Amino acid sequence: MSMTPKLSGFPRPGSVVEFLQDNETHLAWVLEEASDKLRLLTRTKREVKLTASRLLPWIGPDYAPGATREEIGHRLDAHEARRREIAAGIDPLELWGMAQGEMERAPAQWFATLLWNEPGVDELAAMGRALLAAKTHFKFQPPEFEIYPAEKVEARTAQQRAEKEREAVSSAGHALFSALYARIKSGQPLGAPVPEARDLDPEIAQRLRDMLLAQVAGASSPHLSSAEADAQTKLWESLKKPLPDQPHLPLLLAQAWGILPAHHNFLLDQAGYAWGDAWNDVFGPDIEAQIDRFEALKAQAVENGEVDPTPYVSIDAATTKDIDDAFFVRRAELPDGAPGYLCAVALARPTLAWDFGSPLDREVFSRVTSLYLPEGDAHMMPELLGTGQFSLTAGSPKPALIAEFLLDARGEIVETRPRLTWANIARNVTYEDAQAALDAGSDEQICLAGVLAKELFARRLERGAVVIQRPEPSVRLSGEGADTRVDITLKPGSPDAELLVSEFMILANCGLARWAAEHGVPLLHRTQNIALPPSATGVFSDPADITRVVKLLAPPALECQPKRHAALACDAYATITSPIRRYTDFLNMAQVQSHLATGAPRLDLAALEAIVPHLSARIQEVGQIQRFRPRYWKLVYLAQHRKEPFPAVVVEDTGPYPTLSLPDIQITVRLPRNMLGEKLYPGMPVEVVFGRIDPLTNELKVLEAREAE
Repeated sequence: MSMTPKLSGFPRPGSVVEFLQDNETHLAWVLEEASDKLRLLTRTKREVKLTASRLLPWIGPDYAPGATREEIGHRLDAHEARRREIAAGIDPLELWGMAQGEMERAPAQWFATLLWNEPGVDELAAMGRALLAAKTHFKFQPPEFEIYPAEKVEARTAQQRAEKEREAVSSAGHALFSALYARIKSGQPLGAPVPEARDLDPEIAQRLRDMLLAQVAGASSPHLSSAEADAQTKLWESLKKPLPDQPHLPLLLAQAWGILPAHHNFLLDQAGYAWGDAWNDVFGPDIEAQIDRFEALKAQAVENGEVDPTPYVSIDAATTKDIDDAFFVRRAELPDGAPGYLCAVALARPTLAWDFGSPLDREVFSRVTSLYLPEGDAHMMPELLGTGQFSLTAGSPKPALIAEFLLDARGEIVETRPRLTWANIARNVTYEDAQAALDAGSDEQICLAGVLAKELFARRLERGAVVIQRPEPSVRLSGEGADTRVDITLKPGSPDAELLVSEFMILANCGLARWAAEHGVPLLHRTQNIALPPSATGVFSDPADITRVVKLLAPPALECQPKRHAALACDAYATITSPIRRYTDFLNMAQVQSHLATGAPRLDLAALEAIVPHLSARIQEVGQIQRFRPRYWKLVYLAQHRKEPFPAVVVEDTGPYPTLSLPDIQITVRLPRNMLGEKLYPGMPVEVVFGRIDPLTNELKVLEAREAE
């Protein structure tokens, strides 16, 4: 075939040339050339000034200068059509297969000779264009093309494929998220079918879902590599740019799409805390091993007569399944012959044969505490263990730590005697039934325990305890999803029964902390080593007084050294009474158990101190769920009763925004002073009507306020 026109070698007026701009090849005609500087006319009839070094290394053919612009246009169009036609028939990957491994680089002319005996300039230019387009296999380094080795081609091909996938995901995501946000803004029902999502490629849809869920959790998807996680974050940053900067945008989009339900508890996602009990399915062998060891040890204890016959009694809410404490009280004679009490607090002992460091242990450590929320409970331990094997339910021997205290008539500790045993709980009593027994004086064991509890309470008050007594609202949910309704009522009180349980728990935690310090057993202590003025001690039930006193209290710290807990009026306080529900108590139980069984704690002081930073951080993360989620539902309740007046009390009247408390709901809110005038005072009863309420962003604004009659 004819290979004309030929390559000319250098540009001059009338030469046809090509250059790269914006990563595309452009065909042009040289109008002028002077000192390596060119004035060109492109196919689009645009004049361009370039240096000769910018030209691609295939120049020609050359035509006589002086052609009209119309003639130039026709000739450039003809060459463009010819070169595109030739390039379409070139397979650069086949050429790469011929050259790879044979040489590292070559000019376009060398590749052209693989296809044609005498390639002309159009063939050469077409070859150059084909090689330029194959960026995964060649790199243009004028005047030659570098030939990538196979491993680099594979890497670049994968990168290019990933880039195309990202572009496809980005394009689909922009359209989908814009449609979802329009639905949110217009107030349309969440989760209804979205046309933009209907025809999505399943793989793209899954990537968008994963990205949204990762953003809701505030972290990258756990199955991604570091590079993939970075790419996912960059994709999200790109997709959210056209949308308003709104708090919880990923959650709102996910709910509008229907991949998350209305009222989704995103706090669980952010803390990485699995709801319910399905999380323990992967720990089946560990759980079975625990149960097998438990049953073997129980059978051995029963056979050897090691079950404590003491008739222990537990008092809990009717819904409680994870029972971790019980008690027995009798009158006793002190060593000096004076009358006193023997109080034995039986504590569940899930550390009986626990495999510390196992996958199950690491997961329980991560959960760190049970959660009790309006929508239900999520237990720290697998329910087969926490509410089953280890719970102090009546009728079957359970491993226990008995914290036995000999107390004088005033409730002061004379002697502490902890021991390990198997306890057979005689009765599980509800708060309501215990209160009825206390009121009627019908249960000798519970009534004697009530007498001792009042002595313990009186001694703590004498030592400067701070006791807060306020209503406890019960938040109940009905319905599902967006139709969920919230009802709030005050829990009926069982004050004497609740005092009995709380005082015995404080006795056990304080008493064992002192015993451990005396015997060199390091424990995890809750400390609040602050000085309180006399006005801050005592019993407080008025909302204004509670607010004033609480501001004087520092949050307790987790430390390994025993120190004072000011609010409880204890010289040392180490929680151990809820080892099924709190990992701090679980670790303390293991420390005491090991000392009693072997004479040495499981962990020395240095090892225990090494745990504290991570444990404290995890308690803070998970604790936010327990603090903030009930408030969320309270705000939903207020939103469902918008424009209705609610009783409130002024608890702080300083500054331009006084603080009000809603005692029946147990939330506080601030409002501009001018809403109630200048004659404000703590304790002033008011009625408030709320305007804007956003439970998701914790926004609560008072619309109207007036002094209550």
